[in-house]
Amino acid sequence: MTVLESRADEQLTPRTSDKFSFGLWTVGWPGTDPFGVATRPPLDPVEAVHRLAELGAYGVTFHDDDVFAFGSSDAERRHAVDRLTAALDASGLVVPMVTTNLFSHPVFKDGGFTSNDRAVRRFALRKVLRNLDLAAELGAQTFVMWGGREGSEYDSAKDVQAALARYREAVDMLCQYVIDQGIDIRFAIEPKPNEPRGDILLPTVGHALAFIETLARPEMVGVNPETGHEQMAGLNFTHGIAQALYSGKLFHIDLNGQRGIKFDQDLVFGHGDLANAFALVDLLEHGAPGGGPAYSGPRHFDYKPSRTEDADGVWASAAANMRMYLLLRQRAAAFRADPAVREAMAAAKVDELREPTLSTGETYRDLLADPTAYETFDADAYFGGHGCGFVALNQLAIEHLLGAR
Repeated sequence: MTVLESRADEQLTPRTSDKFSFGLWTVGWPGTDPFGVATRPPLDPVEAVHRLAELGAYGVTFHDDDVFAFGSSDAERRHAVDRLTAALDASGLVVPMVTTNLFSHPVFKDGGFTSNDRAVRRFALRKVLRNLDLAAELGAQTFVMWGGREGSEYDSAKDVQAALARYREAVDMLCQYVIDQGIDIRFAIEPKPNEPRGDILLPTVGHALAFIETLARPEMVGVNPETGHEQMAGLNFTHGIAQALYSGKLFHIDLNGQRGIKFDQDLVFGHGDLANAFALVDLLEHGAPGGGPAYSGPRHFDYKPSRTEDADGVWASAAANMRMYLLLRQRAAAFRADPAVREAMAAAKVDELREPTLSTGETYRDLLADPTAYETFDADAYFGGHGCGFVALNQLAIEHLLGAR
């Protein structure tokens, strides 16, 4: 192996500083789906922790039901948590995020926070409060809320305005709880347009951001966008992340792969829309307004090892997620360092967009008094001229993605 090959190999080796994390439900997915039973046996969370640490991950995340079965006694719950804690201590992995399962058990068939059944809503809140205590015990910094069952199939069966009020009531109470308990944690809403419900409340990043502004403590709540969830709605995931960053609300991120508008595939990151994955990594690593990283949190993989894989395939797919991110990060760095790219960006006036349209101190009166802004501006010159150069710039991006430059 040459020095250059050795250096390249090091760049593709996951490190703790990369902050790669996985949900226990990802590598632990046994391959069930609506049309078939499991194709793999259950995976012990302790084994998952140790295997992920060997692969170079820095953290694991979980729902409460991933660690101990729904309805476990206090003693059973404590035993399961102690086993997990011992594995974390032995492996050096951390728990950056925790979430609560309010979607699997039949009691949540009409949702948790927004169920029409008031008793179910109260039960859901107690379940979350208990899991918040566990999140605090394990030092989690983010508590994600995916409302997979918060929605409906029949418009006449769900008062959506009332449901949003109940959603707000729940999140406001949870925020107050962590304040009163002195828990240092933030909440992140995970949007999804549909599946398992026909229509899920807060279906996109934009919906979630608008809802957050109605909360009593909006500063405590952000978003946890997932690649496939935005792309299921036909949206551009990189745009959604950019808006979350613009709003200061990207508290966590879920990375995976999705190929078009269909069911939630949860493929390995980059195994779906590769060009968009490249743009996303470039944004996360280089997209701050002044240059440099735009996001410093965990790069969390919320994927499912294909139902076609055996146990070896599970760990190969986990490693593939991290390798894909590192490959794309490497390609994005080369893209940014290329003089031809910088020239193409200047021609496309990419940086000019950061220049305010109005000069410092300029008002609409000054704008109205400036004849170059309207009276003498030659709009017709843009017919057949003033090309933007976007295609040439994108060609360079794709060539870097393919390793051709």
